[in-house]
Amino acid sequence: MSLRVISGSAKGRRLKSVPGDTTRPVTDKVRQALFNILSGDVIASAWWDLFGGTGAIGIEALSRGAAFVRFSDLNRQPIEVIKANLQLCGLSEQAEVRRGDAFAMLAAPADRQFDYIYIAPPQYKEMWSKALLALDANPAWLSADAWVIVQIHPREYRPLALAHLREFDQRKYGSTLLVFYTQQ
Repeated sequence: MSLRVISGSAKGRRLKSVPGDTTRPVTDKVRQALFNILSGDVIASAWWDLFGGTGAIGIEALSRGAAFVRFSDLNRQPIEVIKANLQLCGLSEQAEVRRGDAFAMLAAPADRQFDYIYIAPPQYKEMWSKALLALDANPAWLSADAWVIVQIHPREYRPLALAHLREFDQRKYGSTLLVFYTQQ
């Protein structure tokens, strides 16, 4: 699948993909829909693209005026692809790329707050719920009106008992479900 930046300063740039099937890049249609929902709220925001993959979501945010994006992934190949894509789009200065375990990172003391945390882990492994529960247990990562956005297959979805977060919206696009959470 060919990935491209949809809008903003890096509009039209083609992004490199991660070889193999370890990542599942979000389609242009879903990315466009997500950023239409967020509209101008992206400008000057801070993001954490938790399971970074190709970096397409965070790069789209930066291209549209986000101030900072942290990208994280466990594997070496996605980390290298994210760095290459940031370089390609001229957005490396506003980004931080960290290789490591998402759950260990979420459990650590927060070193900054994010306006958006995007959770799009490998499918069918319950990693989305594990990440959401870890974030719910350590809400210091979130700014006062932060959104947590989960991207999963609709069959994976189930309501979770959360102490600090509450679901406020869902949007389904074919085989992709976006679930939106904010602080209670």
